[in-house]
Amino acid sequence: MTNRSLFDYLLAALAPAIWGSTYLVTTELLPPDSPVLASVVRALPAGIILMLIGQRLPQGAWWWKAFVLGVLNIGAFFYFVFLAAYHLPGGVAALIMSSQPLIVMLLGSFLLKEKVTQYQVIACFVGAIGVALLVLKPSAQLDAIGVFAGLAGASCMASGIVMTKRWGRPQGVNLLTFTGWQLTVGGAVLLPIALMTEGLPETITSNNIIGFTFLCLVGSLFAYVIWFRGVERIPAVSVSLISFSSPLSATILGYLILNQSLTGMQLVGAVAILAAIFLAQPRAAKATPQSPQLTPLKGNTR
Repeated sequence: MTNRSLFDYLLAALAPAIWGSTYLVTTELLPPDSPVLASVVRALPAGIILMLIGQRLPQGAWWWKAFVLGVLNIGAFFYFVFLAAYHLPGGVAALIMSSQPLIVMLLGSFLLKEKVTQYQVIACFVGAIGVALLVLKPSAQLDAIGVFAGLAGASCMASGIVMTKRWGRPQGVNLLTFTGWQLTVGGAVLLPIALMTEGLPETITSNNIIGFTFLCLVGSLFAYVIWFRGVERIPAVSVSLISFSSPLSATILGYLILNQSLTGMQLVGAVAILAAIFLAQPRAAKATPQSPQLTPLKGNTR
C-alpha cells in the first residue's frame, strides 16, 4: 500500500471514529427524547452550508439520483438507526448493523463487479465478532421492530455506499457540493417526521447548542465530506469495514470520559475489529515470473 493509499484509509476511518462520539454527545449535551430532531439539526444546516459554498444545484438525472443517495446515506439511515436504538440495547443494535459489510459485498459483486476475496469474507465475520465482544452484553434481548430497523439501517448504508460508487460524482461538481446535496435531502426528509413525532424542545440550553453545533459541523459537514471522499477512492467492501471504527471509538470515549469499565473481552473485540479492517484492505497482486526472452544473435539469420 502506498503512502497516498494509507492516507486515504486513515482519513476515511476518521469519519466513523467521529460518528462514534454521537452517543456521548447525545446523552451528555442534547435535549432528551429528540433523536429525529437531532438528526435534522445534524444534517440539514450542514447541507445548506455546503450548498451555499458550492452554489450549484443538481441537473438532469442528478435530481433524482441526489434524492436517492440523500435518503439512503442520510435520511432513512438516521431514522432506522435511532429506531433500532429505541427498541434494542445499544450492543445488539451495533451487532445487527455490523451486517452492513456483508450486504455491501453482495451488492458490490453484482452492481460494481468487484471481486470478492477470501480475505474480505473473513474480515466481515471477524469484524462482526469483534463488535459483539466489544459492545454486546449477556442480558441483551431482541425485539422484532428493533431487529428490522437495524437490518434496514444496515441495508440503507450498504446501498448508499454501493450506489455512490456506481453513479460516481457528476462531472464538474466538487465534493463539498455533492455532500451538501445529500445532507440537505436527508435533513429535509426527516424534518416533517421530527415535527410530527417529537416537536420542538421547550427550552434550549447552552449545552444543547454546543452539542448541536458539534454534530452539525464536525459530525456531519466535516465527517461526511471525508467519508464520501473515501467512498470514491476505496473499494466498497474495504470502506464499509472501516465503519467498524465507530463502535470502537464509542467504547474508547465511554471509557475515557464517562468512566465506563473496559473488560478483557472488549479489548479482544477491539483487536478483532482492527484485524478485520486490515484484512479487508486490497493487496497487490504477486508478480508472475516471466520466462527469459531469447535475444536474437546479430549477424546472418536464416
